[in-house]
Amino acid sequence: MEELRSKLKNKKRVVVKIGSSSLQHKETGDLDYIKMDILVRELCNIRNMGKDVILVTSGAIACGRRAVNLGKASSISQKQACAAIGQARLMTTYQHIFSEYNHQTAQILMTRNTIVQELNRINAQNTFNELLSMGIIPIVNENDTISTFELDEVVGDNDTLSAIVTALTDADLLILLSDIDGLFTDDPRQNPNAKFIQQVDELTDELISMGKGTTGSSVGTGGMETKLTAAKIATYSGADMVIANGKDVRVIHRIMEGRNYGTIFKANRNPDFNFAEFVDNLHK
Repeated sequence: MEELRSKLKNKKRVVVKIGSSSLQHKETGDLDYIKMDILVRELCNIRNMGKDVILVTSGAIACGRRAVNLGKASSISQKQACAAIGQARLMTTYQHIFSEYNHQTAQILMTRNTIVQELNRINAQNTFNELLSMGIIPIVNENDTISTFELDEVVGDNDTLSAIVTALTDADLLILLSDIDGLFTDDPRQNPNAKFIQQVDELTDELISMGKGTTGSSVGTGGMETKLTAAKIATYSGADMVIANGKDVRVIHRIMEGRNYGTIFKANRNPDFNFAEFVDNLHK
């Protein structure tokens, strides 16, 4: 395990995903600016090391909901409206903080069709590559304003999306920041005897079944099942993946230093794996 962890120092292109619950104050639902500042500083430091870095962020719907004092968005149209309001506010906040550290960002909003349609996929890939070659840090989210499919079925608080971005950009590391320490044999919130799993060398059917039925926080939508789906996409596409607790986002540089945080999934490139086809078949 130490050897696999130590190799994380040498990763060249890193995707970091942060969920809604990790961006907000639990008590109010408002954005946690201190945490966002630390997150941005961590990402800028990775870029300063000469590595490519991409942020996949949730939080648009929650941010918009808070802006209009809506307790809970119940309908699809309400969620889309909140996403339209919240995405602009979220991106403005990110751009302001990134500029404090002298880094430029770009917004990329994706839908399922971005991936499953070949021309769209190639265009997205070209855009990512061009931005990264310019030293820009892409900030990615679902395009909830026009899409309904992702809201309920596929993405799962952007877990799957972050793995798709990892595959699309040939990144070699995906860091999923969650509200849990990593992978357990059962849901540790409900079962105190659940055992922590430090390393996964191969995704077995038994392992994937562990994620069935687990749910995320009340703010986010991603349970362990979506994280294991993400692990399949990322590792089969040739990237290592780490699930770690996003309560302290400084865990990012600790992971990059090869320290023992979270659950690490070993890359297991499968030349027969077509991630676009896999995404197209999800929940069919």
